[in-house]
Amino acid sequence: MHQRLLAGIFYIQAGETLKKKEILFILGILAAAALLWAGTHLMDKGDLSTVRITVAGKEYGTYSLSKDQVISIGDTNRCEIKDGEIKMIWADCPDHLCMKQHAIDKNGGTIVCLPNKVVIEGKKSSSSNSEDELVIDSVT
Repeated sequence: MHQRLLAGIFYIQAGETLKKKEILFILGILAAAALLWAGTHLMDKGDLSTVRITVAGKEYGTYSLSKDQVISIGDTNRCEIKDGEIKMIWADCPDHLCMKQHAIDKNGGTIVCLPNKVVIEGKKSSSSNSEDELVIDSVT
């Protein structure tokens, strides 16, 4: 049975069989792939509760995803935090690709406006913050 399954995958000619070492090698590769997948998908990544906005590599501000607000980023961009998500709602760049990018939520993500050098990225909160504590927004 195993030989037929593996024969279908590796195109073994009729009458040939896989050697014991070949079968163990293939099973080892499959087991390693399964462990890597489990490690990346089952590991607790944590929820993101804040986003950081940078302009030209300098931090513009850090904002909580729990507070609904509209943020003007200079005269070039505007983003909105609503229902635990942040998305770009206005930009004066010619292509508006930043407005077409998916919203950032508790699972993370990044929004980039290349012409205006604006980056919005999810930031994992420190374990000392709870949902009841106030997160201070800073603007430079």
